[in-house]
Amino acid sequence: MKKRVSIKDIAKQLNVSITSVSFVINGRAKEMNISDALAKRVMDLVAELNYQPNSLATSLRTGKTRILGFLVDDISEPFFSGLAKHIDEIASELGYKILFSSTRNDTKKATELLQIFKDRHVDGYIMALPEGLEEEIKKLIAAHAPVVLFDRSVPEIDTDYVLINNRHSTATATKHLISNGYQKIGFVTIDTHQQQMIDRLNGYEQEIANHKLPATILKINYTSSAKAIEEMTQFFKNNKHLEAVIFAANYITLDGLRTFKKLGLRIHKDLAVVSFDDFEILEFCDPPVTAIAQPLRALAENIMKTLMNRLENATHVTSYKEIVVPTIFNIRESSKRSLTKKKGTD
Repeated sequence: MKKRVSIKDIAKQLNVSITSVSFVINGRAKEMNISDALAKRVMDLVAELNYQPNSLATSLRTGKTRILGFLVDDISEPFFSGLAKHIDEIASELGYKILFSSTRNDTKKATELLQIFKDRHVDGYIMALPEGLEEEIKKLIAAHAPVVLFDRSVPEIDTDYVLINNRHSTATATKHLISNGYQKIGFVTIDTHQQQMIDRLNGYEQEIANHKLPATILKINYTSSAKAIEEMTQFFKNNKHLEAVIFAANYITLDGLRTFKKLGLRIHKDLAVVSFDDFEILEFCDPPVTAIAQPLRALAENIMKTLMNRLENATHVTSYKEIVVPTIFNIRESSKRSLTKKKGTD
């Protein structure tokens, strides 16, 4: 095995001090009054020998690993995977690497993953906070670890947040359906204490109440796609009067579309449809599905900007930020005004 080139090897070959080589490699040549000629000799040899700095030694010296931890429920979900892609691109441009992990809604696994992040001495944490991890996050923040939470807010946790206006978004979608003549509008969500899901339900309820219409709500005890489809099947059979439905998250929309197929329901012809979260498959449905899109690039940019500010000014920032990024309402044929009578389920 070829021996790894060290700073000591470079210094010996150039007959200069190890300290001088270290200053040059770390971009401090001018600061330490090292001549341009010597700096060039060092960098030329670094390139010739393909010297790679020891990341552990660097982190011990600087106190930084340039690694960030990213923790969500399920990174395979379109929203999380799309956001992760943008965050990874921005982090790479800034010289950071990301550890991506999914909790799968398992509190024990989430705690173990958080410990792995700690053991790796990540510089900062980016999380859609899993339920049951609140106390662990409070401990991180108390230890002055930079933490940025997104997707969901937790009132009892003071830290930096990058969010969207969930309540306003579903209120807009509900108002859109009402303006297109739909009055019997259902809302399918999950039974949870997560604030973003509560806000989405509240936005729907707000507009339904404003227009004095009946609210028809399904709260799924979500454990699996199969269980969700089972609950939705019964819901739509019991509520044949519905003219439209709003699904409160991308995975709920997918299960809703599977339920439609099972029951023989047709998008728009039988039920107008709006999805919270937009993803590629919705554009290829027949007809395409109206969706509330979360602006992934804008969210990623704000998350990284907030985290970098916290990392660079850790001892000077005395207050936390809450950034709210507006959603985009992509109106498609699934929610247009209907001139035909709705067909009930069998």
